[in-house]
Amino acid sequence: MRRLLDVPAPAKLNLFLHITGRRDDGYHLLQSVFMLVDWCDLLHFETRADGGIDREDIGPGTTTGTLPAEDLSVRAAKALRQATGCALGVRIGLEKRLPAEAGMGGGSSDAATTLLALNRLWGLNLSRGDLAAIGLQLGADVPFFLGGRNAWVEGVGERLTPIRLQPARFVVVKPAGGASTQRIFGSPELKRDTKTATIQGFAANDARNETDGGFQASGALDIQEILAFGHNDLQPVAQAICPEVGHCIQWLESQGLQARMTGSGTAVFAQLAQAKNLAPAPGGWTVRECANMDAHPLLDWCAD
Repeated sequence: MRRLLDVPAPAKLNLFLHITGRRDDGYHLLQSVFMLVDWCDLLHFETRADGGIDREDIGPGTTTGTLPAEDLSVRAAKALRQATGCALGVRIGLEKRLPAEAGMGGGSSDAATTLLALNRLWGLNLSRGDLAAIGLQLGADVPFFLGGRNAWVEGVGERLTPIRLQPARFVVVKPAGGASTQRIFGSPELKRDTKTATIQGFAANDARNETDGGFQASGALDIQEILAFGHNDLQPVAQAICPEVGHCIQWLESQGLQARMTGSGTAVFAQLAQAKNLAPAPGGWTVRECANMDAHPLLDWCAD
């Protein structure tokens, strides 16, 4: 096997995002629920025998210079090769469909998909835990996409407890403006002391059982209850940097929808209880309807 084509890298939405503290090394401690959605980048991989690693941006929306030469997919390939001593290389074709600076984990998902694909293409047979250890060096969100399930997330993003969520549809709105993760987390206005919750308290009203020392929901959790449970601590800072975030929220709320920013980017989302014809969006905004997923499309590509 020398090629893998049309390999998906799905986005995520943060149903809430609480910043509960900050470590001495500067990394922020968080609690969140990460949810996979069916809006995906697509990647293509072809083995190179000469050991070279490069990326080509392809697709109708590609603009030269959109991504740095060494984006997270390239860095993931190099990190995997360094960790294993593999002498093979790869040419990566990236169809970038997810917007940048959206808070949807696009770059981290590309990195996770690259690790999963090259683990198979290069015949490395690393476990999910092995790949997650490599992925964490690339970004705090990468282990989530490697984990392959919707999750209650803690620590800096590396502590994952799989959960089940009810099927639902969402509308996601990304304004033209962006805000860097570094700038948001570095803001002196960022609230960093939200009270720490427990997953048992979070899911207190849902059927549950304890297995293998972790939480497993015996029934799917209600998304509206999760949205009511929390908020996004990063949203006020992002709105100050990019006022369009507030404009997107107002646009959705004017149509009777409950809106919230996802992650550390500028995209906002709302759950759609039923089919709805949305009013025309302002020019320059990206509006997309999507559904959540129970599992990552590549969940079975490596063993636990």
